[in-house]
Amino acid sequence: MVIRRIKFTGSSPSLKLCPSEDFPEYAFTGRSNVGKSSLINMLCQRKSLARISSTPGKTQLINHFLINDEWYLADLPGYGYAKTGKKKIGEFEKLVIDYILYRENLMSLFLLIDARHPDLDNDKKFMDFLGVHGIPFVIVFTKADKLSSNQVKKSKDLFLRNTLQRWETSPDIFLTSARNRLGREEVLDFIERTNLMFKKR
Repeated sequence: MVIRRIKFTGSSPSLKLCPSEDFPEYAFTGRSNVGKSSLINMLCQRKSLARISSTPGKTQLINHFLINDEWYLADLPGYGYAKTGKKKIGEFEKLVIDYILYRENLMSLFLLIDARHPDLDNDKKFMDFLGVHGIPFVIVFTKADKLSSNQVKKSKDLFLRNTLQRWETSPDIFLTSARNRLGREEVLDFIERTNLMFKKR
């Protein structure tokens, strides 16, 4: 897939204010500081499309981008850490849960997991939530460049072993690195193939 056009269509504080559901949509989320903004910028080949900050938890709204006038990329708030009060964290959680459960054009959620930490409880809980509600999702290992190829394999094997203790099958896994663009074509090819399913609805 060649990305020719990117249009920011707005930041939404609630599901009802998200853009109309006339295009297939792909959402990105994960623990705060997992490298979500860097990954989105790498996929779209834009240096500052999604805001990168040294302070985790900066994304507090659902940010939508229309790609090639064909599909939406949704940047969701992360989970697990934010420098804000409990009330505000609760608002983030409700926003994300409402979006995941009721966004009708959501074709797949990309759940980002730091390749160095494949066994964290909050990632497992979020995966189980998605599974219980039948939400289509794939796993994206980020920051793979920070590990050797052998370490990446061990990390992936550990994730698969733990997942298959709770699940019959594992979701698809993409290995990525924002630094060296690892996994870019694989993720975009997945989106391109999945877009065809939206057209057949």
